Amino acid sequence: MNIIVCIKQVPNTENVQIDPQTGRLKRDGIESIINPYDEYAIEEGVKLKEKFGGKVTAITMGPPQAESALREAIARGADEAVLISDTAFGGADTLATSYTLSTAIKTIGNYSIIICGKQAADGDTAQVGPGIAEMLNIPHVSCVKKIEVIDDVSIKVERMMEDGYDLIESSLPVLLTVVKEINNPRMASLKGKMLAKKAIIKSLDAISIGADIKKIGLDGSPTQIVNIFNPPQRTGGEKFVGQAKDIAANIVKRLSDLGVI
Repeated sequence: MNIIVCIKQVPNTENVQIDPQTGRLKRDGIESIINPYDEYAIEEGVKLKEKFGGKVTAITMGPPQAESALREAIARGADEAVLISDTAFGGADTLATSYTLSTAIKTIGNYSIIICGKQAADGDTAQVGPGIAEMLNIPHVSCVKKIEVIDDVSIKVERMMEDGYDLIESSLPVLLTVVKEINNPRMASLKGKMLAKKAIIKSLDAISIGADIKKIGLDGSPTQIVNIFNPPQRTGGEKFVGQAKDIAANIVKRLSDLGVI
C-alpha cells in the first residue's frame, strides 16, 4: 500500500504576520515547524505502512527551506520525500495550492491513500485537502478520527462530528484529512534522524510537474489579499466595585441607561 502524506511548513508562532506589500507570510527570523495537524497525518501513514506494507511518501509545496520539514517526516518514519518548489508557486491561494499539489501527485503516481492534516495553523481554511481530491477526481473524507477497515479496494473510517461520528465507506484511492484524535504522533528516533540526514529529497518545479502556468501562484489564485490592517485596540471598560448586590444593581441600571435592557 503506497501512501502519500501532504505536509506544510508553518511559522512556529501565534503571531503570524503578513507582508502588506506582497500579501505573503513573513518568514524571516521566525522558526518554522511542521503544521501540527500534519504530524498526525504522518503518524497515520506510517502506522498503515507498518500494518499493510508499502511505503510512505511525504510531499510539501514551499520554498527550499521547507526541505527541513520533509527530513523531519522521514525521521518519523516516512520512506521518501518530495519538495515541490518554484518561485512561480509564490502567493498561491488554496485553489492554486490544491492544483499544484494534485498535479505533483499525478506526476508521482501509484498511491492508494493520500493523507492530509485537517487544516493548516497559518491559514485555517481546511480547503486544500478536499481541493486536491476534487482535482484528482477521487473521493475524500474529512475530519477522520479512526480508520476501521482497509482491504484491497475499499476503506471504512470514522468521521468526527459535533454529536458523535459518521461511519463512512469509500473506494480506493481516497484522500483523508485527519484530526488529532486519530493517534499520538511518535518522536523521531535516533535511527530515523540519521536516515533523514542522509536522505535524498527529490525536488519538482512547475515544468517537471507539467503545471499550467495560469493555474499556479498569484496568476492562478482568484482570492488575493487586498488590504491588511490591525484591528483597533480595545479601550478599557467600565469597572464596578463594592458589594455583590450593589454591583448587580449598578450593572442593571447602567445597561438600562444604555438601552440594552
